[in-house]
Amino acid sequence: MKNLIYLDNAATSFPKPIQVQEAMLRYMNEVGANPGRAGHKLSVRASEIVQSARESIAALFNAGDPSRIVFTLNVTEALNTVINGFLNPGDHVLTTAMEHNSVMRPLKYLEESGVITLTVAPCDHRGLLKIDEFKNMVREETALVVVNHASNVCGTIQSLRDVRKAIGDTPMLVDAAQTAGCYPIDVEADGIDFLAFTGHKSLLGPQGTGGFYIRAGLSVRPLKRGGTGSVSERLEQPDFLPDALESGTQNNIGIAGLGAAVDFILKEGVEKIRRHETALTANLLKRLYDAAGLTIYGPLDADFQTATLSFTFDSIIPMDDDPGFTGCGSVNLAWMEAGMPVGEAGDRLDDEYDILVRVGLHCAPIAHQTLGTYPDGTVRLSIGYFNTSADIAFAAEAIKKILS
Repeated sequence: MKNLIYLDNAATSFPKPIQVQEAMLRYMNEVGANPGRAGHKLSVRASEIVQSARESIAALFNAGDPSRIVFTLNVTEALNTVINGFLNPGDHVLTTAMEHNSVMRPLKYLEESGVITLTVAPCDHRGLLKIDEFKNMVREETALVVVNHASNVCGTIQSLRDVRKAIGDTPMLVDAAQTAGCYPIDVEADGIDFLAFTGHKSLLGPQGTGGFYIRAGLSVRPLKRGGTGSVSERLEQPDFLPDALESGTQNNIGIAGLGAAVDFILKEGVEKIRRHETALTANLLKRLYDAAGLTIYGPLDADFQTATLSFTFDSIIPMDDDPGFTGCGSVNLAWMEAGMPVGEAGDRLDDEYDILVRVGLHCAPIAHQTLGTYPDGTVRLSIGYFNTSADIAFAAEAIKKILS
């Protein structure tokens, strides 16, 4: 394989820790059985592996009761389970203008079906919520607030504690697809009622894994019903967690790998991972900050974003009421005759420099509307824990060469 520089970790992280591969092979070759479906020793061992993964995830998020961690195939299934299983006719939902389609599509479907009413709170050009305005959008009938912890487009991190303070006791569902594993999350201290996560991004696990946390005292109707391996004499779905929400055979090989990935993160330390990715992001921003003809979107501050940057090969002067505004390309004031299409830029990075990025709308059109990059989208460069400063230096030089 060529010496590729992988900078598409916001889509799926790569490479994975060697422990993930070893755990999945061990499960396939030495265990293989279905957890909770038999009493023999291999089934018991399979159950222990799944339970260990559940406990590790609970420890990562400071969720005291591991049974309140429910496994799904991905964060999309987790979000759909909570949204469809928690809301009732007549409910009002408040969300933000930086959400992924995995939130917006199920909410819009319920709104258009007449089940709920929906308010989408605006964000500024950095992708940050206007908390004072957001607070005033909470209604008496607001049953759920849905917040993207960090944008998959430009990395902007929302302050969950500020959101909690603004919404009072209203239940909050957090989409942690971009932060779980690379940014500290404490469901107790952050006031999180539902936390949806995916295994294959910054949790460093395999695709086809994910899940959600549900706070004690809250309940969710199952998205699907069926075999659970428990209380099989009853035709009704079990009413206890996690069985109530985990019907059918899970991706247990994947969960074995996810458990190994989370154990790797716990051993390394989320703070160490965050420091590494923050340093690389700051390095890249410094190298690109004064690149004429490049517009960078988001906070432009590594401390307030994940290791994800979006940019376009053009130059714009932003319009904003805040005289101190320093985001969304305001570092570049030179005008150009025309910009380079994001698809062409992505192809050149791939073909000429072996740098792998993602271009387009990133399944988040409403976020691009907020940033002013709709309908063409951006070039997105997303750094992972296994990237190096040499990767960043090479990527920055490649971008400058394309600009020139």
